Amino acid sequence: MAFSQWMAAGLLLAFSSIGASAAGLGGEGLPSRAGNGDPVAGREKADSGRCLECHGDDGNSGDSRIPNHAGQYAGYLVKQLHDFQTGARQHAVMSVMAEDLDAADMADIAAYFAAQQPMQGRDGSGKRAAPGLFLHGDAGRGIPACADCHGRHGEGRAGEDGTLYPLIGGQRKVYLRAQLTAWKLGERKNSPDGVMNRIAASLSDDEFEALVDYLSGLRPP
Repeated sequence: MAFSQWMAAGLLLAFSSIGASAAGLGGEGLPSRAGNGDPVAGREKADSGRCLECHGDDGNSGDSRIPNHAGQYAGYLVKQLHDFQTGARQHAVMSVMAEDLDAADMADIAAYFAAQQPMQGRDGSGKRAAPGLFLHGDAGRGIPACADCHGRHGEGRAGEDGTLYPLIGGQRKVYLRAQLTAWKLGERKNSPDGVMNRIAASLSDDEFEALVDYLSGLRPP
């Protein structure tokens, strides 16, 4: 068997097993991690300096400022690529990377990253006490529990309206902090109904730090 055939077969096997297990994450209603793209084609499209150089061959970036995509839900990644393309989300590099992608390209690239083993915190969450906001929110300030949308282990969830909330457990700490800050300042505005802007605007710096510290150590199933 040629190397390219062997690699394709391995990717498809990994894609099938991970996609099947992902369907059970978080209970009923969680969509397949993979979406409808082709992970083998996505590997080729993600190469050649477009994605893998920054986000890592296995979806785990080597730069704390760049997000891990390993095991991220394909539907969420497709939305972000589309938002970069349309300007709904602003980023100097990603807007250029996304500008010439068509729908099939986005689906395939997203499927490749979704087929990787889900990102894992480096030291686990057991060493940290879960911030109350993550598990319980703060009703007095109108802040829902982070786990209500993102799952108790940060594994993500699908809302009843089909909204897909991303995998955030095990994500890079610096990246998480930067995104919360961007939500708070209004520099990022592409969450459903602006929910992340409202939540982030209510959080203190200490709460930011507690959340990113806890989330970065989680190990989603």
